[in-house]
Amino acid sequence: MNLSQAVFTSLVVDDPMNWGVDWAWGLPLIVVNVVIHVLGLGLIDQRVAHATTGSIMRRHPTFGFALIMGATTLLATLMHGMEVGIWAVAYRLLDAMRDKKSAMLYSLNAMTSYGHENLALEAHWKLMGAIEALNGWLLFGLTTAFLFGMMERVRSFLGGGKHR
Repeated sequence: MNLSQAVFTSLVVDDPMNWGVDWAWGLPLIVVNVVIHVLGLGLIDQRVAHATTGSIMRRHPTFGFALIMGATTLLATLMHGMEVGIWAVAYRLLDAMRDKKSAMLYSLNAMTSYGHENLALEAHWKLMGAIEALNGWLLFGLTTAFLFGMMERVRSFLGGGKHR
């Protein structure tokens, strides 16, 4: 038996906690959240493309830039909150957390890798918290890239197409 088979066997097959169930729930949750996130960012992008053609951008470019970036950031934050809520609902459905408030707070802590609150999932669901943190890294990476691209695009529009 090679090293990778030994590690897989000891972690997944022989583990009495059997992490396979955590992965079976966690991976689809990651995919669902990433799809929702990409669709949401796409809708925001369409709205920003429409907004940059407005008169406020021509008359008050600094205000327009701040308004567009503020609205974009707010919408992205709301999307992250919705995605945290999806994980919280899963935790409640699985009885991994005792109530909705704890599930939401735990989920926000896991998604942001903050982890400060003294909350823990039921023992056999603990790996899902780490899987959610992985989801958070992916979603925050997508958001960061999107916001950077948005800033460049709006700045380019304000500069008459010239990159500063």
